[in-house]
Amino acid sequence: QVQLKESGGGLVQTGGSLRLSCSTSEYTDTVTTYAMGWFRQAPGKEREFVAAISRSSPMSVYGNAVQGRFTISRDGAKNTVFLQMNGLKPEDTATYFCVADRSLPPAAMTAPGQIDFWGQGTQVTVSS
Repeated sequence: QVQLKESGGGLVQTGGSLRLSCSTSEYTDTVTTYAMGWFRQAPGKEREFVAAISRSSPMSVYGNAVQGRFTISRDGAKNTVFLQMNGLKPEDTATYFCVADRSLPPAAMTAPGQIDFWGQGTQVTVSS
């Protein structure tokens, strides 16, 4: 069982930046063994794919809504995945979830029902 813990959420103004972190436990090489990613969910809406990164390379994929503004990265030594969010908009307001999957490639991690492990989420609020 992989445990994921998100941090770094908060309140930011439109155009601002935040960096989310996802730390993992249980295994020292989780972020290089599992494909890692982020989803988000706004009140009253379905969970939305944000980004995913390969377990073995820097290859990453992004949802259309965040392409060009968000960047996912991984620090294997710290067993942590990051989501750098720039140019934030009010529509980015949501709870952000870190995810990990044992077998899916990043491009296949866009459907929330197929993901193996989820964190508890961290709230991001963007004020207008």
